[in-house]
Formats: sequence, structure tokens, C-alpha cells
Amino acid sequence: MARWEPHTKERLARAALELYSEYGYERTTVAQIAARAGLTERTYFRHFRDKREVLFDGAHSLETTLSEAVAAAPGGASPRAALAAGLDAIGLAFQGAREQARTRQAVISAQQELQERELIKLASLTRVLAEALRLRGVEETRASLLAEAGCGVFKTAFVRWVGDERPRGGASAGEVALAALLREGLDTLGDALARD
Repeated sequence: MARWEPHTKERLARAALELYSEYGYERTTVAQIAARAGLTERTYFRHFRDKREVLFDGAHSLETTLSEAVAAAPGGASPRAALAAGLDAIGLAFQGAREQARTRQAVISAQQELQERELIKLASLTRVLAEALRLRGVEETRASLLAEAGCGVFKTAFVRWVGDERPRGGASAGEVALAALLREGLDTLGDALARD
């Protein structure tokens, strides 16, 4: 086997998702994942600490995308506008990944252990968002509340996006949907708070 394999991490992630979907998370081993990817177990453990982490590898990248987008919002932007910029960036980050996200969500939904890890990931995303807002000068309590609300919008939109069974009319229509659902969710939240 070659010393360096191109796209190793992506191959392992794809193999894991395929096997988890086919046989279930509990019945899949790291050895099976490595074999499906054409790699060794040792190579697997160079990239992932255990078989669970392969499903959550993108969390840090998502946090970075969110915090950088909030920071890059124009200086005079309101906290809500900065939050919207972050959610827009997340929508773009998932472009073209709906089927993979659906498969991953089905695997996670079938295992309590994975659901708990997903909640930890969401809590971390909330902390990152609150910190990004605080760095823009948003008062701490307000930043925390906006971050909680923003991550609630993300969670709700994501669940709708992966669960939507309507015909898509082409890949691009499905790819844009998460961004639209995120904006819709943020607008709905704003309307609900304004009316109450």
C-alpha cells in the first residue's frame, strides 16, 4: 500500500457513512470502514480517534465558517444582520451535500449515543457564535441569547432540509434550500418576537 493516499480522510468518511447506513452504526467496525476505503485500521486512527468521530469531523470547519462570516459582516451591521451573515455562510457550506447530510442524519437519529454527540456539537456551535457576536461588541447576555436563537434556527432548518421529500427539479434547487430555510427561520423568529 502506498505511503500517502490521496483524499484519505474523505474516503474513510464516505466508507463509514456507507457502512453505517447499510449495516448500522453498532454493527460496523473500524476494520470494516478501513477495508471499504482500501486503507488500514492504523490509517483510520491517524485521522479519527474512534468510529463515532468520523461522523462529526466537520464540526470545527462549520464553527470556523460561522465565526468568520459573523466577523466579516459590515462594521455597522446590526447583531441580527451579523447572525444572518453567519447563517448564510452555513447554508453555502452545505451546498451540494444534502444527500450525504440526509444519510448522516438517519444514522445519528438511530443511535442515542450519536444524538448526544450531535447535541454537544450544537452547544459548541452556540458558544462559538456567542463569542463571535461578543467580539463585534454585542453585550454578553444579548450575544448569548442571539446565539441560542441562531442555533435553534439552524437546527430547525437543517431538520426540515434533510427531511424534505418534495421533488427538487435538479440538484441546484435542493442545494439552495438550506440557505432559504435558514433565512425563513430567522425571519419567522424575528416576526414572532416582534408580535409578542
